[in-house]
Amino acid sequence: MNLRILLNGSYDISEMVVSAELSGDTSKFNRQLNVSAIVTKDGRTPLFRISEGSRISLRIDNKLLFVGVVFSHEVNSEGNVTLTAYDSNIYLSKSTDSRIFKNKKASEIITTLAKEFGIKTGKIADTGYVIPYLRMSNKTLFDMVVTALRLTQGQTGKRYFIGNDAGNLTLTEGAKSERKYVFKDSTNLISASFSSSIEDTITQVKVIGGEKGKERTVIAKNEKLRQKFGVMQALETMDEKATESQIKQRADMLMKQKGVIDEQYRVEVLGIPEVDVGTPVYIKNVMTGIYGAFYVTTINHTYAENHLMSLELSRTYDLPDIDINDDDLKPETPKKKKKTSKKALEAEKKKNEAIKKEEGK
Repeated sequence: MNLRILLNGSYDISEMVVSAELSGDTSKFNRQLNVSAIVTKDGRTPLFRISEGSRISLRIDNKLLFVGVVFSHEVNSEGNVTLTAYDSNIYLSKSTDSRIFKNKKASEIITTLAKEFGIKTGKIADTGYVIPYLRMSNKTLFDMVVTALRLTQGQTGKRYFIGNDAGNLTLTEGAKSERKYVFKDSTNLISASFSSSIEDTITQVKVIGGEKGKERTVIAKNEKLRQKFGVMQALETMDEKATESQIKQRADMLMKQKGVIDEQYRVEVLGIPEVDVGTPVYIKNVMTGIYGAFYVTTINHTYAENHLMSLELSRTYDLPDIDINDDDLKPETPKKKKKTSKKALEAEKKKNEAIKKEEGK
């Protein structure tokens, strides 16, 4: 394994690196690089200094895996340095704005936001579906992108995902990689664990909202879970402006989010640089019963003496959950101007004449 890390495109710190960890997960679009290095030879003076904003790249066996920006670092008196960098997708989470998009595709929204906020883009797939109207108030760019992609998925059934290639934001359709990666006992699987729990499972949801004294109540149920585990209810109250459709939408969303059994699959395996968040993998472990096809939802590559990967897995791969308010999909109806009555106009005229008379004295 040949590891190479450059700062600002030219300064090679590879020989000073003790370890490097490249990680990502489905709850965010950016990947994170953590590097540990020793930046001194005599124990007294540093060979170089790190500063926030420095560009950093990672190559393994001459394959470019990461290009990003240093966001934080720490150095001690022994010359040990740790730094954290993110790829450029982090800027989607670092900026908040309010926008109205009319007759725009999700791909067009992404391209527009990236251009305006200085995020370089690579290949952006055409998402096809035109979103008639979308209002985003005080939202991060990340929330705007997820909302647009969720709406597209709801209309077309197609899933699109944000990635990053050589420092450029990308948009692709479907899960990554057509190659089949297999990890199994006695070959390349080091350890595995499986856990399941209904500690936080909800089998029905009650949502109350609307005008005080005229509140509406909506109850959403998962009958299959109720019969198996009993009634475990969540209660939520919405404000007085909530409409019946909004209350129902919220109840259905909460039921979908919380009406699940928490199942966690974790494996540690020999590393493969190409495996990333969203990559399909096949696992065979007799003891835990983890068997079959999964998607990688969280990954941590560790490059030290060897290359190892820690993976969290899921049977499905989807965008992060986000609440979408129906009102944000409807243009605001212009308020009608109240007509001034004839009596009011006459009163205003007399008032102005009186003022002029006083000024003329």
